[in-house]
Amino acid sequence: MGRGSVGYDIVMVFLSLILFTLSIVLLIAIVCRKKSVESEDNLAVKVCGRAYPFVDVHTGTDGFNQRRIIGSGRLGIVYAATFSTSSPVPGEHQTVAVKRIHSRLVLNNAGFGFSSIVKSLSLACHPNVVPIVGFSEAPGERIILMEFISMKSLDFHLQQNVNDASFLDWTGRIKIAAGTARGIEYLHESMSPSIIHGCVKPSNILIDMNLTAKVCDYGLSFLAPQEMRNLVGYVDKECLVEKKGVSKENDVYGFGVVLLELLSGRNVEDGLLVDWAVPLIRDLRIIEVLDPRISVPYSDLTPVTRLAKLASACVSNTRKNRPSITQVVTILNNLELQLSLDLNIQ
Repeated sequence: MGRGSVGYDIVMVFLSLILFTLSIVLLIAIVCRKKSVESEDNLAVKVCGRAYPFVDVHTGTDGFNQRRIIGSGRLGIVYAATFSTSSPVPGEHQTVAVKRIHSRLVLNNAGFGFSSIVKSLSLACHPNVVPIVGFSEAPGERIILMEFISMKSLDFHLQQNVNDASFLDWTGRIKIAAGTARGIEYLHESMSPSIIHGCVKPSNILIDMNLTAKVCDYGLSFLAPQEMRNLVGYVDKECLVEKKGVSKENDVYGFGVVLLELLSGRNVEDGLLVDWAVPLIRDLRIIEVLDPRISVPYSDLTPVTRLAKLASACVSNTRKNRPSITQVVTILNNLELQLSLDLNIQ
């Protein structure tokens, strides 16, 4: 009887331990599940752009009125369109940038899966990328709708507005370079599938008053894969001569040219800018490269020298030997941080 009692006690203790352990496991599972749900609720999810009826786009642009034009390029004309919102406030409207693709490109790419590609592009969501909010299709019409941002392009500040030189000092130019690189890196490395910009140049980089750079017109090379007009100087020889198409490495090349424009203030001149600047950078004649409209930072040439060497690395090497955009971002982030620390010390 004593042995039976002891055996019974051991079994009860064993069962109690099992129940206690299961209770702890269940409690942990409930807590983890709750945290997981809370995290999902707090996570911002970008919904893909929606289809807009063509009649709404036509109405929003006043029939594609010339007075609504805010830009134009090799792929199409951009209009400022006004749409009614779902807001309860009567008469409230939303302004959207509407890119109307050139009709010749629409005919050349009929049935290419325009809507599915633009939906994929519209998932991009980053502080240095202009969001795509929707698209529209009709016979002979392909339209991309983007968030309207009241900003001028880097090309405008560098080449078209001669009074903006002081606005873009060296600290500002490095900030613009770093922001642009982060936007491209996001498209290359964070989007799945990766988005190749295909046309990295100053006119596709928007700048606000805080010098925040936003990359636009990304991933649209499928509309004009053989169209090199307005791209000469911003694409590498593999794309221009060997017809290998756009790639991440080609985007790095285009970004390197943008760096040279930021450094020199000069236009790309169909590739002549690279031919002129790279030999000077290699010989460390950096001052001869710098934009004469703003003062040379004689006290410390290190930041602009590093920027110049980075630009040279981006445009001088073959695709295989070029730095990745992630390597470029690391260098520029460190450079931007160091400048920020130096300004705080002064």
